Amino acid sequence: MTEKRLSFKEMCAKFDVTPRTLRYYEYIELLTPEKEGRARFYGPRELARMTLILRGRRFGFALEDIRQWLLIYEKEGTHAQMREWVALADRQMEELRQQRAQLDETMAELQQLRDHTAKTLA
Repeated sequence: MTEKRLSFKEMCAKFDVTPRTLRYYEYIELLTPEKEGRARFYGPRELARMTLILRGRRFGFALEDIRQWLLIYEKEGTHAQMREWVALADRQMEELRQQRAQLDETMAELQQLRDHTAKTLA
């Protein structure tokens, strides 16, 4: 049974990324497609990695953190990767909490200024 492989164009469409993004992920060695001449093909491993990369980006992780995390799986296995994931997630959650606090403060200040200005107009 042959595994389903996606072409470069199909990979871009499936994950809704630009060709430039996909080439960049290859350049920084997040993805390593099979090459046949100038054509690139992405198998199940690359599909799984791309899913994890995009999820990590959505959560705000740096590409280098994602790359290191993916390398742990290759070198040390699933358990080590899960331990590192917990540590990365803890750090990211703290950073997001700090960003939320700053955003709440900014919104409160903006609301106060808006209310003051509206009262002045009345």
